[in-house]
Amino acid sequence: MSQIKSDGHHEEGIEVPYDQINPETLRNMIQEFVTRDGADWGDAGCTLADKVEQVLQQLRAKKVKVVFDLTSKTANIVVCR
Repeated sequence: MSQIKSDGHHEEGIEVPYDQINPETLRNMIQEFVTRDGADWGDAGCTLADKVEQVLQQLRAKKVKVVFDLTSKTANIVVCR
């Protein structure tokens, strides 16, 4: 999987099955994802636990996936196409 981001950075990544990631590591990754600057969760009444559960449900439903960028050596959660 290869794509060019809007900033011109070439990203080379591979999908990582979420169910093969240590559950604690996955939860930490999701917590970082939902608390990132610029994250828009609409309803400010959601707790961190609610947001994490929403992302877990999206992973299970294959609406989002975990991708490891080989260039930056970072993982991210992205929308499935």
